[in-house]
Amino acid sequence: MSQVVLSQTEIDNLLEAMDNGEIDEEILEDSTQPKVKPYDFRRPVRLSKEYLSTISMVLEDFAKISVNQLSTKLRRQVSMSIMSIEQVSFDEFIHSVPKFTLLGTMTSEPQNGVQIIEVNPSISMQMVEMLFGHDEAGPYIENTNKDEFTDIELAVLEEVLDLFAFSFNSVWQDIVEMDTKVESIDTSPQLLQSMSPNEPVVLATFSISLNGNNTFVNLCIPYIFFEDILDKLSFRNWFHEGKEAGESDYEKFSKKLQPVPVELKTLLGKAEISIADFLNMEEGDIIQLNEKTSKPLTMLVAGNPYFRVKPGIVEDRLAVEVLQFIEGEMFDE
Repeated sequence: MSQVVLSQTEIDNLLEAMDNGEIDEEILEDSTQPKVKPYDFRRPVRLSKEYLSTISMVLEDFAKISVNQLSTKLRRQVSMSIMSIEQVSFDEFIHSVPKFTLLGTMTSEPQNGVQIIEVNPSISMQMVEMLFGHDEAGPYIENTNKDEFTDIELAVLEEVLDLFAFSFNSVWQDIVEMDTKVESIDTSPQLLQSMSPNEPVVLATFSISLNGNNTFVNLCIPYIFFEDILDKLSFRNWFHEGKEAGESDYEKFSKKLQPVPVELKTLLGKAEISIADFLNMEEGDIIQLNEKTSKPLTMLVAGNPYFRVKPGIVEDRLAVEVLQFIEGEMFDE
């Protein structure tokens, strides 16, 4: 069917006829073409773009924390960044990873489901060699003949997977309190039976670089992990837009703030002397300060003046009595 282009006069006449009721608006709709949208049942979409955007922000922090943990552990510079995040089936994830790789199965109680971290075997063996003392500065040369890890290598790689579990647990703490642990380690994706093949999952792929070796790390999170926290993944709750802090927020903030140590100092006064007087100073010499003994002293909190205090003694120990609150006021020089 060729496309018909109407002139402006024809458009005006058509709109006027619609306003007068001479033309029924319903006949303008093409009822011959049903409005359908294709849907692939093998790749069910369960999370909206808004939720995926929030999850992507969380996983970006996961990459940053993982980099810090790995760099400290390996004593090498590691770079890691998120490449993609998509919703696929568990079967698609299984077929997307190598037949021989490092797979760590994690649980995050009280959240449902298990999470799977997949680390390419090339960088896994590179980490093992570095943890065993390999100090060569050049790029890592992959051993293409290797098709399994020894028990000792798996024991070492378990510590690496624990670092990823710690990073995963840390980035979700602001959303939900949970305890993430590595439950098992596998090397063949075909042996994983933790989910049904059609289970929808969020697959995040990260690029990782270590000493010239560039490869990938995959993180598989099932949909049931997010079911209980979907309301917390919206941008409104994430950024607290238009939402005042509740009593629980103040209590949580106060609880974290209370154990923070602060430094208290009380200034007796100040004095200026020459370098010659300082070098000739002997025991018993008296230094005259700029404060009178009858005048209240200034107490500093974290280096800032906060209180006027009076010195004294309590149970044979020096003490001060708070007289006045002076936050922000500058004391006399």
